[in-house]
Amino acid sequence: MRSVRGLLDHYALFVGLRYSFSRKRNRFTSLIALMSMLGMVIGVASLITVLSVMNGFSAELRHRILSLVPHGYVESNGPGISDWRQLAADLKQAPAVLAVSPYISDKVIFGGRHLLRGGVLTAIDPQSEAEVSRMPESIILGSLDELTETPFSVVLGASLARVLGVGLGDRLEVTIPRLTVSPLGLFPRSKRLVVVALFEVGAEPDSYQAYVSLRTGQKLFGGGDRVAGLQLKTKDLFSAPQTLNALASTLPAGLSVRDWSQTQGSLFRAVKMEKIMVSLLLLSVVAVAAFNIVSTLVMSVAEKRRDIAVLRTMGARAGGVMAIFVAHGLGLAGVGIALGCAVGVLLASYIAEVTRFFEQLLGVKLFDPSVYFISELPSQLQWSDVVTVVFASFLLSLIATLYPAWRAAHIAPAEVLRYE
Repeated sequence: MRSVRGLLDHYALFVGLRYSFSRKRNRFTSLIALMSMLGMVIGVASLITVLSVMNGFSAELRHRILSLVPHGYVESNGPGISDWRQLAADLKQAPAVLAVSPYISDKVIFGGRHLLRGGVLTAIDPQSEAEVSRMPESIILGSLDELTETPFSVVLGASLARVLGVGLGDRLEVTIPRLTVSPLGLFPRSKRLVVVALFEVGAEPDSYQAYVSLRTGQKLFGGGDRVAGLQLKTKDLFSAPQTLNALASTLPAGLSVRDWSQTQGSLFRAVKMEKIMVSLLLLSVVAVAAFNIVSTLVMSVAEKRRDIAVLRTMGARAGGVMAIFVAHGLGLAGVGIALGCAVGVLLASYIAEVTRFFEQLLGVKLFDPSVYFISELPSQLQWSDVVTVVFASFLLSLIATLYPAWRAAHIAPAEVLRYE
C-alpha cells in the first residue's frame, strides 16, 4: 500500500499536466482554460513591454538631460569664488575628479522680436566645458568657439530660439536680475546679445537654457573675476554622490558641494515611481488572468470527481490529490506565461519597428519630435524585469490554484462512488 501511495504521489505532476492538456475535457471547460491562458499571455506580454519602454524613457532622459549637466558642483555660499583657478587646480588633483570648469548662472528674461521669455543664462569657459559635459556636441548651428571670438554673444537652445523668433546673427535683449544705479534711479541691468549658435539635446533644456562666455558673464552679472562655482566631472556618474561627499570634507570653509542627483534627481525619482505604479497596475491584469484559473480548476474538479474518488480509494493521500490540481493549474499558467514572455520580449525588442509600421499603415505621426522630444518609442529590455514578471506571475498563479486544489483534496470518495 505504501508503494502504491508513493507511486501516486510521484505521478501527481504527470496526471495534473495530463488534465491540463487533455483533448477529452468538456468544451466549455476547455474554453475557460483557453481564455485564462490568453489573459495570462496578454498580461505578461504587456507588462514586459511597458517596463522596457519605461526603461527606454529613463535612459533617454539620462542621456539627454545629463549630457548638459556636470556630475557635480562646488559652489560658494557667499558672493562667489575669487581664487577659483587655484581651487580648480587643487580639485584636479583628487583621484576621482577628471575635469573642472568654472561657471556663473542665473535666471534672466530673454526679449525676442515679439515676446519675453524667462530662462537660465549660464556663463562658461568654452574650452573647459567640453571636458565636463557634452554640450559642445549638441551644437546644431554655428560654433561654440564664437562665444570667445565674438564679444557679447550667446548660444541658445533650439526651442527657445524658435519661440523667441531669432536665429543666427540676430540680436536679443537679455534682462538680468541686477540693479544699475543711475541719476534717474534704479534699473535692471540689460544687454543686447548676438546669437552665434544653437544647440539641441531633445529635452527640456532646449526651451530655457542659454550660454555666454565666462568673460561676458562676468561683465553682465558683475562681481569682477569671481565665478559662482566650479563644475566637476568624476570617473563615474552614478558614484558621483559618494565621491563628492568625500570631497566636501577637504574643501575650504564657505564652499558647498552638490551633485547631479540633487539637481536632477527628483526627475529620475519621478520616472522610477511612475515605473513602479505602472507595473502594479499592469500586474493587476496578470492577477485577474491568474485568478481566472480558479474558475477553470473549480469546473475541472467538478468534472473529475469520479477520478478523484478512484484515486483516493486506491490509497492516494489528500496531499497527492491537491498536488495534481496545483500542477493542473500551473500547467495552464505556465503555457500562458511562456507565450506571454516570448511575445513581450519580441515586442520590447522591436517596438520601434512596430510603431513605425502602424505610422505608415495609418498615415499619421504618433510621436512628433517637436512635441515629445522623441521620434519613436524608446525601449530597453532588462532581463531582470523579465525574471521578476515571470516569478510574480507564477506566484499569483500558485496562490490561485490553492483553494480549488484544497477542495479537490477534501472530496469524500464514498459519497461520489455511492451514485456511480
